[in-house]
Amino acid sequence: MKPILEFPRTDEILTSFALAIGADLQGYRNHIYRVLNFHCALCGSDSQPPQAVQIAAAFHDLGIWTDDTLDYLPPSIALATEYLDSQQRPELKDEVRALILEHHKVRRYRGAFADSVEPFRQADLVDVSLGLVRFGLPRSFIKTIQSTFPDHGFHSMLIKRSARQFIRSPLRPLPMFRW
Repeated sequence: MKPILEFPRTDEILTSFALAIGADLQGYRNHIYRVLNFHCALCGSDSQPPQAVQIAAAFHDLGIWTDDTLDYLPPSIALATEYLDSQQRPELKDEVRALILEHHKVRRYRGAFADSVEPFRQADLVDVSLGLVRFGLPRSFIKTIQSTFPDHGFHSMLIKRSARQFIRSPLRPLPMFRW
């Protein structure tokens, strides 16, 4: 399976938030591209993912920067909803919301839109774990995607923000995780 090199819808959305994301833009973009490639591979597809998945991917962690928080699921969903309203795509709201809300679910997701949400959850975990968790994806494919879309400090940014969150709120160190 070859990497998918361009996700125009995702890039269009990211461009509109470039100032908010700042120096982390390339790292976040590459994280999204890795997640989308892993999602496609987990779904057995070599074509572009559905629009709902591409839109959710662009917004799924965005609240980290727009709201300066690791409790970023609600603001990320709000931004995605605003975007869907502006694009007159109300039919995607429930799926995009589920994709964002459940992407850090610890256990398997079995609710509405499970066919897109569960591989998205898995794809994000493959990336966040640096490929230690693979869900059956070949190591060689993961390494190809990682080298095609390098980290650019994304994981170190997550570690720094997580440490800051722990200091601020030790009883709620990782508020984005869902059981």
